[in-house]
Amino acid sequence: MRTIVKTLLAGFALSGLAQAQEPKYQEGTHYQTLEQVAGYQPIDGVEVTEVFSYLCNHCATFEPYMQAWKERLPEGVTLTRIPVEFGRPAWALYALAYVTASVMGVAEESHPLMMDVLWKEKRQMRNIDELADFYTQFGVDKAKFISTSESFAVDMRIRREQQLVQTYGVNATPTMVVNGKYRVTANDFDTTLAVVDYLVAQELTKLDSGQVADQPATE
Repeated sequence: MRTIVKTLLAGFALSGLAQAQEPKYQEGTHYQTLEQVAGYQPIDGVEVTEVFSYLCNHCATFEPYMQAWKERLPEGVTLTRIPVEFGRPAWALYALAYVTASVMGVAEESHPLMMDVLWKEKRQMRNIDELADFYTQFGVDKAKFISTSESFAVDMRIRREQQLVQTYGVNATPTMVVNGKYRVTANDFDTTLAVVDYLVAQELTKLDSGQVADQPATE
């Protein structure tokens, strides 16, 4: 009888140890590992990408979480954004505006205000002319903004990013992608950013140890 009890206790102890060693966030539940992503261009360090739309109300709700999260980004981690179109003309217009602003170097400072104008002030801009007016408050020349929006560089970037969105398997916004390798699938905003932190820590550890061979292939 004592032998059976000892065996059971040992089994419980091993089971508890195994559970303690299991990662807090699980692949398939909290995130998906992506196949090698053609077209992804790795950067130095770790890249976290938010796939969003200005016309997505969930993205507007998520924005304060993102602003707070940005304040604690560790060294070596870069935040980027991809504005999606999803085949919707209005979303495509705002994607064009964001990419144009990014090319002109004002996307980061203008991003929170754009969200506020759309979702707090309930003021929507209907064409590129009105959007160009919005960006003039950030020192951008209106005519230059419009001409940049029509440029080859902006067009090619939008095409490449929309292809990445499809390759990532993104079908809802906001969605977070880490290093072009992991798509976060958590169900709430706090958990989403906690999973991002978890994956970022893994990627930073790999970089520190020189493990860079598993970066997605590029074409």
